[in-house]
Amino acid sequence: MYITLSDRPASSRRTPDGRRRRVAPVVVTLGFVSLVTDISSESVAAILPLYLTASLGLSTMSYGFIDALYQGVSALVRIGGGWAADRGGHPKWVALVGYGLSAVARFFLLFSTGLAAISVVISTDRIGKGLRTAPRDAMISAATPDESLGFAFGVHRALDTAGAAIGPVIAFVVLWWIPDGYLTVMVISLGFAVLGVALLGLLVPDRPSAEPRPERRPLAWRDVATPGLVRLLLVAGALGLLTVGDGFIYLALLDRGGFAAHWFPLLYVGTNIAYLSLAIPIGRLADRVGRATVLIWGHGALLASYAAVAFSWSIAASTVIALLLLGTFYAATDGVIAALAGRLVPPPVRASGIASAQTVVALARMASSAGFGVLWFAFGPQAALVVVGTVLLVALPVARSAVRRLDLRSVSPG
Repeated sequence: MYITLSDRPASSRRTPDGRRRRVAPVVVTLGFVSLVTDISSESVAAILPLYLTASLGLSTMSYGFIDALYQGVSALVRIGGGWAADRGGHPKWVALVGYGLSAVARFFLLFSTGLAAISVVISTDRIGKGLRTAPRDAMISAATPDESLGFAFGVHRALDTAGAAIGPVIAFVVLWWIPDGYLTVMVISLGFAVLGVALLGLLVPDRPSAEPRPERRPLAWRDVATPGLVRLLLVAGALGLLTVGDGFIYLALLDRGGFAAHWFPLLYVGTNIAYLSLAIPIGRLADRVGRATVLIWGHGALLASYAAVAFSWSIAASTVIALLLLGTFYAATDGVIAALAGRLVPPPVRASGIASAQTVVALARMASSAGFGVLWFAFGPQAALVVVGTVLLVALPVARSAVRRLDLRSVSPG
C-alpha cells in the first residue's frame, strides 16, 4: 500500500491493483494538528481526577460534576460549529477559534484552584472541542473523493489517536519522576496546544478542495435532514444509548482485581494503541464493503468487549481482549460515522450533517453513562454489563436492517 498526496480529489492516480488510495496533504496536516492537540488534552485528562481530589482537595462529587462538563459540553455546541462553518463558508477559521479556545483554557487551568474557576476552564476547553470537530471533519471530507473517504478518515484518526496514546504516557512519566508534578504536565499540555493552533493557522488552506465555494444563503434544518441522514441519526442514537463508557469498563476490570489502581490511566493507552493500529485498515475496509456495514460491525466488537469483562475469564486475558475490542469499536465507528454522514447531505451543509451525527452520538452516550451508573449501583458491574449487552445483541440485527441501504446512498454535489 502507498499514499499518493494530492490536493485534487478528482485525480485519477491509482495503485498497482487499480484502486485509488490517497489522502490530500490537508488530511495529513489536520491529522498532525489533532495529534499534538490530543497530546495536550489527554495528558491533562489522565491526571485530572488525581489533581482535583488529591492535590486541590475537591470531593469526588465535585469531580463528578466537572467530569460531566468534560463529557457533555462539547456535544451541545457541535451543531453550532458545523452551522457556522457552512454558513460562512470558511471551516478553517471556525476550527481555528475552537483550537484557540482550548489553548486559552490550558493557560488559565494553571491558575485555577476552586470548583467554579475549574468548571469555567473545563467548559471553555470543551466548547473549543465542540466548535472545531465538525469543521475539521468537513475539510477532510471536502478534500477527499468518495471512494477513499473511509481511508482518509482512518489516516486522520490514526494520527489523532496516536496523540491520545502519547498524552497519558507523558503524564505518567512526569508523575513517575516528579511527585505532585501536575503543573509540569499542564505546562507541557499548554505547549502542545499552542503548537496545534500554529500548525492549523499556518499550514492548512482556507478551502482545501476543488469544490466551489458554497452559495451564501440561510441554512435550515430541511437542508440537512435528508432521509438518509435522519435514518442514520435514529440508528446511531439508539446504539449510543447502549454504549457503555470506557471509564465504566475500566472500573469493572479494576473491580475484578488483578492489577494495582495506579496503572489505571494506562488502560486508556492500551485502547488508543489498538485504535490507532486499526483505524487505517478498517477505514479502507469501510470503503470496500460499506461504511454503514462497518459501523454495525463496530458495535458488534463493543458487545464482545462487554462479554470479555462480564464473564469469569482470567483478568489478564479479559483486560487485553477488552482493550483490543474497544479499540476496534472506535476504529469502526468514530471516523466512519463522519465519513458516512458527510455523504448523506449536500456539500453546502456537510459540516452541519457531520455535526448532527456526532452530537446525537455524544448525547446518547451521556444518557447511557447516567443509566449505566444506576444499573451498576443496583446490580453490580458484571450484571449491569450483561443487561446492556443483551439489549445490544437484540438491537444489532434491527440496526443492520435499518441502515443497510445507506451504503448505496449519497448526495451528489450541486
